[in-house]
Amino acid sequence: MINISQNRRARRQGLEINIAPLIDMVFILLIFFLVTTSFVRETGVEVERPAAASAVAQEKASLLIAVTRDNQVVIEGRPVDVRAVRIHVERALAENPEGGIVIVADRSSNTGRAIAVLDACRLAGAHDIALAAGEATAE
Repeated sequence: MINISQNRRARRQGLEINIAPLIDMVFILLIFFLVTTSFVRETGVEVERPAAASAVAQEKASLLIAVTRDNQVVIEGRPVDVRAVRIHVERALAENPEGGIVIVADRSSNTGRAIAVLDACRLAGAHDIALAAGEATAE
């Protein structure tokens, strides 16, 4: 004779969904997207860039240095003294010797402050230094 309750118990125990391969696949996709995503680097402050008709995009900037309209120097979102720029540039070049430095100076900032930052970058050994500019508008 067939035991119905034993048959039902056997069916319940045999039904199991294995989600380990699904979790593995989700982690593989997550790693893939993290590796292939390019992150946009920003200076951390609002800067109004001057326009230039000859402006070209630079791809390999390892450090962005901002000079705000009130002549404050900002690196990685933190205000720094001009004398500390050289140390930050040396550290960035030690991490990525092929990387460049981009100085993002506000349109109304003091030119002398931007030149002091540029000079500190050159004294730190940076050869690939650029000044950021916006696109020129056709008038």
